[in-house]
Amino acid sequence: MSKSTDGEETKQVPSLDAAIFIPSGFVVLLVGVSLVVFPEQAGEIASNWMNVVTSNFGWLFSLVAFLTLIFCFWLALGRFRQVKLGQPGDKPEFSELSWAAMMFSAGIGIGLVSWAFIEPLAYFSGPPFGIAAGTIEAAEWAHMYTMFHWGLVPWAFYALPTIPIAYMLYVKRSPFLRISNGVNGALPKTHHKKWYPVIDTLVIIGIVGGAGTSLGLGVPLVSAFFGELFGLKDGLSLQILVLAFWTLIFATSVYRGLSSGIRFLANINIYLAFTVLVFILLVGPTVFILTMTANSFGLLLDNFFRMSFWLDPINQSSFPRDWTLFYWAWWIAYAPLMGLFFGRISRGRTIKQTVLGVIGWGSTGCITFMAICGGYALHLEVNGILPINDIIEESGNPAAIVAIVSTLPGSTLAIGVFTLLSFIFLATTLDSVAYVLASISTKNLHGNQEPKRIYRLIWAFSLAFIAVGLLLVGGLKTVQSSSVITSLPLIPVLFLLAVSIFKWLKNDFGSILDRPTLSLRIHEDGNSEIIKE
Repeated sequence: MSKSTDGEETKQVPSLDAAIFIPSGFVVLLVGVSLVVFPEQAGEIASNWMNVVTSNFGWLFSLVAFLTLIFCFWLALGRFRQVKLGQPGDKPEFSELSWAAMMFSAGIGIGLVSWAFIEPLAYFSGPPFGIAAGTIEAAEWAHMYTMFHWGLVPWAFYALPTIPIAYMLYVKRSPFLRISNGVNGALPKTHHKKWYPVIDTLVIIGIVGGAGTSLGLGVPLVSAFFGELFGLKDGLSLQILVLAFWTLIFATSVYRGLSSGIRFLANINIYLAFTVLVFILLVGPTVFILTMTANSFGLLLDNFFRMSFWLDPINQSSFPRDWTLFYWAWWIAYAPLMGLFFGRISRGRTIKQTVLGVIGWGSTGCITFMAICGGYALHLEVNGILPINDIIEESGNPAAIVAIVSTLPGSTLAIGVFTLLSFIFLATTLDSVAYVLASISTKNLHGNQEPKRIYRLIWAFSLAFIAVGLLLVGGLKTVQSSSVITSLPLIPVLFLLAVSIFKWLKNDFGSILDRPTLSLRIHEDGNSEIIKE
């Protein structure tokens, strides 16, 4: 802040923060060049590091996931639940539907489309807990496990940083939309600012790693849809073309800004996704899907704690490392991004409304998507209608997804709709990524301001560059490794965010909310009054 001639404080002009942009940009550029120039060596190194992280820190990821969920429910149901994320009189900036749409679209991206049909089939052929592959029991667990991986825990990871970020922006009125400001309450008061560039640089690298996984999964899928729709041969050239067009779309959205760009795409996306789900449910095996979903809820409730901490240390099967730990790492890599984005759009809501909204809307949408699409795919496989696992083994996941969608009535139209849905899903995620990356690397950016368009575009094209490298490397495990490796340094950041919001709430509202007892006094005339003891 600076002071004007009449003594009033004036806001400084937002500008590029070189202390954050240069080191983070250098790392992103180095990784991108390595992937493009040395794809085989980069892929091998990434896979090796992923094995190191999942083998040695699986216990930590499992513990952090469970504790995050517990902490979020404490925030939503505890004594600070009615604290407003804003000033007196502040109203929500966005309607409930637009707010939920932006969170859902940004929070899951094309990963949901990529895995909704395929993930249950992977569990069906390689089930957990030593269950025999291809059996009825394997099918039941396969349908349920997707709900576990995409349900409460992922959205708790997103909700945790959302609260301190929104509190920092709209209660503390911090001038910066950054994770470093969100952890300020947990850092020592002396020399704390020296940690800001380190924290924000780690956050940027983690976000890019998570976004890289989304791009690595999404581009081949849309390329496969495009090839089927227009009769084109799928391959690297078509994937690069798809990526270029994709980059143009989300760069345009980022350029237009939060309200006119991101909200517009998110609203379209949510209506389109709902239409797709209703269509599959009605034209598909409706009773089978609904019955499997009810059965899966029972399995999930009965085995939630077992799945949360299952690492298979004796048999050392690959299931926990390849799936559960990967997903927890992926969500953690995205958590700072979603915290910044969700916090930015949550002004005027209470802590309870925000936490339950993030977890409730997000997990409901994901579970519904997985239940319907996964149920449809399992129906095709177990009844011998379509040999999906054979297609996966021969041609890969994207080809299998195209084959599944092709079984729907009006297959050409269905493929066109899924192509559009995939485009918009990833566009809404990546424009949110570019928006937040630009915000982090901008100083003097106040909560109601948006970063400069040039900064947003720089990050949008940087993400596209990383995507090109991942396409050249290829391979699912390499794509997954980008989020797993970059998520580990972000675990301490999540801890600092939790400590920070607890201290802020305790210091700001503790004396008011620490009333030990409320009692009801009934007078002789029948009237009553509440007594605060």
